[in-house]
Amino acid sequence: MLIVSVSFTNSINLMPVQQNLSIDELRVKHILDYYAVKYNQPDFITDDPISIPHQYSKKQDIEIAGFWTSVLSWGQRKSIIKSASRLMALMDNAPHQFVTEHQAHDLRRFEKYCHRTFNYTDCLYFLHALRDIYQVHESLEEAFLIQNPVVQGSIEGIIENFHKRFFSLSDVPHRTRKHLPKPSSGSRCKRLLMFLRWMVRSDHQGVDFGIWKCISPEQLFLPLDVHVERSARVLGLLERKTMDWKAVEELSRACMKLNPEDPVLYDYALFGLSIEKKSLASTKQFVSLHQNNKKIKK
Repeated sequence: MLIVSVSFTNSINLMPVQQNLSIDELRVKHILDYYAVKYNQPDFITDDPISIPHQYSKKQDIEIAGFWTSVLSWGQRKSIIKSASRLMALMDNAPHQFVTEHQAHDLRRFEKYCHRTFNYTDCLYFLHALRDIYQVHESLEEAFLIQNPVVQGSIEGIIENFHKRFFSLSDVPHRTRKHLPKPSSGSRCKRLLMFLRWMVRSDHQGVDFGIWKCISPEQLFLPLDVHVERSARVLGLLERKTMDWKAVEELSRACMKLNPEDPVLYDYALFGLSIEKKSLASTKQFVSLHQNNKKIKK
C-alpha cells in the first residue's frame, strides 16, 4: 500500500505504509521517513565518526576502525574524528595488521594517547583482546554470535556474549570495563549499538557497511544519545524518563512497529531532526496541535 502525503516542508513523498498503523503512527512514520532519506546520504559520512572506517576497504580493517572509533564516540564529533584518526595513525593506518603482528616495543607509541578517559592502559588491553579474537576468528562478528539457543536472535544476548568474550582475558584492567558496558548493567550501550548499525545495516546509500551477515538489521536496537532522545520524546516514541537499556528497548520497539525490517534507519531521522532545531520546533508544534485536536474531538 502507498500513501501520498505532503509534509510540513512542502515536499511530496511516496511511502510504503504498514497496514496495522494508526493515523497518528502514520504521521510519525512520514516524518521519520522524510528525515531518514535526507540524512542517510553519502554526504553524511564526512563529518561523522563513521568516516574513519570508510577510509578502509579490507573487512578486518573496517571492523577494527569502526569498533574502536565507536568506543571513542562521546563528545563532539570533530573531537572524536580527530582522536580516532590519531589512533589509526598509531597503528600505521593498517589496524588489522598492527593488531595481529605488533611487537612489544610497538606499544610504547600509545603511552601519550588519550581521548577523554580512554588512555594508554585501555589501549594496551584493547590491542591484546582484539589480537586474541583475531587469532581465533576471521571476523569480529563471530565474537558477537550467540551459542546459547535460548537467547539466539536477542540483541541484548549478542552484546552480552561479546562483552564476556572481550573481557575474558586474565589481565583485564578494572578501569577498562567502563568503556564497553553491557545491557545487564542497565547501560544504553549506545556506542556498541552504533557500531552494530555500521556493520549490519545495508542499503544503496553507502553510509553503513552491511558487511556482517549473521546478524539481521531487523534485530538491531537504536543507539540512544541526547539527539535521538530529544526527537523521540517530541514524536511520542519514548516516555521512559530514565535513560537506560529499558529506554532503548522502548524506543526500538516503537521504531520496529513503524519499520519492522530496518528500525535503526530511524537513527538518521531522529538525529537529523534534532540538529535542525527549527524543524524540531515545527514538528513539536505539529504533534501538539494534532494531539490537542484529538482531545477536542473526544
